[in-house]
Amino acid sequence: MQEPLVKYSGDHKRLLCYQKCEVIYDITYYFAHTFLQRGDRTIDQMVQAARSGKQNIIEGNADLATSYEMGIKLLNVAKASLKELLADYEDFLRVNGYSQWPVGSKEYEAMRQISAHGDNNKIVEIVKSRPANIVANMAIILIKHADFLLFRYIESLSERFTREGGFKERMYHYRIRERKS
Repeated sequence: MQEPLVKYSGDHKRLLCYQKCEVIYDITYYFAHTFLQRGDRTIDQMVQAARSGKQNIIEGNADLATSYEMGIKLLNVAKASLKELLADYEDFLRVNGYSQWPVGSKEYEAMRQISAHGDNNKIVEIVKSRPANIVANMAIILIKHADFLLFRYIESLSERFTREGGFKERMYHYRIRERKS
């Protein structure tokens, strides 16, 4: 039995990095429209960065069927969008005189646990009952978690490409087999 030419890349909704980016988008949409001044360009910038993180995972995952290179590049675009969003949340805290939760603090560790094991819908509900500085800190931790998950996903795809090769190699082998038969 020969290996399929086009490999199924799976449902993006099952990826933990996508699930995190989906909740980050929901939180960011809420945050930007609730806590930022109407007309502030940052609203659109933050929402678009959050959307880009989520949407590039969808597109990158789909592209993996025929191109590891394109899939990995788009997943890295998702990471870059999250980094941009992270900076916006950090800027919000700094400019408004709020503190960012330090790694290892009680608040940081509690949110890290919620991020790792929590229900995304419940996280959004929690966010809706918190002030802006708490929501920004929660989002920062979720973004860092999603960034780590994306890094691991890209790393595993790179290893898989090294082991299995890519679409052009499969096309070549298919053509050689066809010529021989």
